[in-house]
Amino acid sequence: MPEEFKTGYYGIAAQWLQDREVNVWSKVTLKSTKGILKGVIIPRGEHGNDQHLIIKLESGYNIGIKIDNIEEIKVIGEVKPDYKTSTKFYEKDTKKPTVVLLGTGGTVASKLDYSTGAVIPAFTPQELFNAIPELKAIANLETHSLFQVLSENIVPSNWSTIANEIANYVDSMDPEGIIITHGTDTLHYTAAALSFMLKNVDRPIILVGSQRSSDRPSSDAALNLISSVQAAVHSDIAEVMVCMHGQSGDTYNILHRGTRVRKMHSSRRDAFRTIGEAPLAKVEQGKIIPTGVDYNKRNQKRNDFEVDIKIDGKVGLLYSYPGVDPEIIDYYIDNGYHGLVIAGTGLGHVNQNKINSIQRAKDENIPVFMTSQCLWGFVGMNVYETGRLLLEAGVIPLANMLPEVALVKAMWVLGHTKEIPFVKELMQKNLAGEITERENFGDYLIFQGKVDKRIDKLLKKEK
Repeated sequence: MPEEFKTGYYGIAAQWLQDREVNVWSKVTLKSTKGILKGVIIPRGEHGNDQHLIIKLESGYNIGIKIDNIEEIKVIGEVKPDYKTSTKFYEKDTKKPTVVLLGTGGTVASKLDYSTGAVIPAFTPQELFNAIPELKAIANLETHSLFQVLSENIVPSNWSTIANEIANYVDSMDPEGIIITHGTDTLHYTAAALSFMLKNVDRPIILVGSQRSSDRPSSDAALNLISSVQAAVHSDIAEVMVCMHGQSGDTYNILHRGTRVRKMHSSRRDAFRTIGEAPLAKVEQGKIIPTGVDYNKRNQKRNDFEVDIKIDGKVGLLYSYPGVDPEIIDYYIDNGYHGLVIAGTGLGHVNQNKINSIQRAKDENIPVFMTSQCLWGFVGMNVYETGRLLLEAGVIPLANMLPEVALVKAMWVLGHTKEIPFVKELMQKNLAGEITERENFGDYLIFQGKVDKRIDKLLKKEK
């Protein structure tokens, strides 16, 4: 098999290309059931199926096309990929603060050869400064790649690794702030985990990702990273945060509290939303603009920071839905789980046919926690009969804690104690901003995309 076929293609796709004397990096025109396409055959991920080719179109976008849909392909040239990054060297500026950048997978910046489609990851300080020159004007960077894991493959032990590494850099380098690059699918889970594992945070700890990869003209990676570094240097917010686009355009970024943030769209650049309150701040043109939400401020003493990574991964998360079988709860009990979070309907309800199984969990000292899949609003277990029956069966209500945050917190709490009274006390106690006292009217609207004039008037009237 020629060397060019060792770039992610295998099986049927590799043989199809070879039979037609088409190589990776061939410029092609192809006729398909979708129309005429022109572009470059580029390398693909190794974990996909062997039924598709990946083509970088002249517009700069990558598309996958199924081989069965290709009626004709013609090679019109070859391109030579350029994998060399700029060699320009930047010396550290002793007048600028230092920010630590920890990588967990993917790329936050890249050098892109638009003629070939080659995407070269940039991660070292020199590579990042060459890829995104704006960073050099803000801070010195220290980078370290912890692991390369797709965010959907993240497991609780990865959270512990990240937390320990943060503590190591705090102790050894005392940076102005720490940034963790992370895939977006489970970024909010990691943000919640770090919020509980890191105690007495004394500087910005910021998670950042990109909804669209660096090889796309519409990538959000560069602005997200620039805003994260600006926040790490200039913000006085000493919490675990997520920094992502605030609008679909390249207008501003939002700093979300790590225990109140959730990915709310699969592809939009402004996919992340603060739930249950307003975000912490806006980052716009280098300025950090607080929203008025209370937050922990930088501690100049920097001597109380601690890391506590004890965690119990045997906790389940179950969404209630019409027709869900009560045996699902029994499954968690029978398979040695130590806790179960239920995302109930409305005020925190499940079908009453689950009550016996929940009572069984209580009898076997397995705590069952209740949140609401509505996301906004509080559970109210005393309003309707079902809620009162669930309380009698031992369900522990969690106010307006987000289901994913409740899952992560339960893992952390059960990693420290299995004594139900203490578990209940810790789960219902606000440890890292995961529970709010109330939800303001304006919080439901502000920074949730474009706020129109009618909503502006409502907000002013409310005040």
